[in-house]
Amino acid sequence: MEDEPRIAAWNAKVDWPLTGLTVVFLAGYAWQVLDTSLGPAARGALDLVLTGIWLLLGLDYLVRLGLARRKLRFVGRHLLDLLILVLPMFRPLRALRVVTVIGVLNRQLRDDFRGRVPIYVGTTVALVGFVAALAVLEAERSAPDASITTFGEAVWWTITTISTVGYGDRYPVTNGGRVVGSMIIVIGVGIFGTFTGYLANFFLAPKKADAAPEATDARASIEQLRGLVAQQQEALDRLEAALPGPQSPSLG
Repeated sequence: MEDEPRIAAWNAKVDWPLTGLTVVFLAGYAWQVLDTSLGPAARGALDLVLTGIWLLLGLDYLVRLGLARRKLRFVGRHLLDLLILVLPMFRPLRALRVVTVIGVLNRQLRDDFRGRVPIYVGTTVALVGFVAALAVLEAERSAPDASITTFGEAVWWTITTISTVGYGDRYPVTNGGRVVGSMIIVIGVGIFGTFTGYLANFFLAPKKADAAPEATDARASIEQLRGLVAQQQEALDRLEAALPGPQSPSLG
């Protein structure tokens, strides 16, 4: 943030290490969710690593909060970060741990692809879609009457949800899955709103460029007219000064 130089300095120091941790988190989480042959010991070790990384990301939030000069304003601006750090403490919502990494990776992507909207939007959609598919699959596949029990079904649900199509053939039935779905709906609207704005600007830019010379010519014509009016006014002033003034009546 421009008005929080201490936070900006902290981010500059930890962004790349945190990005590396989130990549490790995603790889380990995907392994844990997709490899159903993992034994209890391996699954427990992976869970320990993932929990440690998640706690480090939480520590990053607390450090930034401590550095903020306006703490209430910081909490208000990063309320989603706080929620996705607190909610996974409840076991039914543990799948939301994976949502924590989106904020860190999105911050890095925003800096790397600044000004390159299509690349940024495409990368963000792919990242969010992959994360959401993993999270909803972990939350749903063991639930009674679940309609999302495979990774393919989770990917299909994510695509239809993030694109705001929502066929309704697949849907979450658990609290964790529904929270992930709610976040994906909000994120999908934001992402596609940004992309729509970019497309509108892309198609309107040539028209603006074509209109620019016409506007320049119009301004030049106005300036010429102003010059002519000024010249006419000067001529009238000179003529008025040359004319004899009214004579005073004689008293004698």
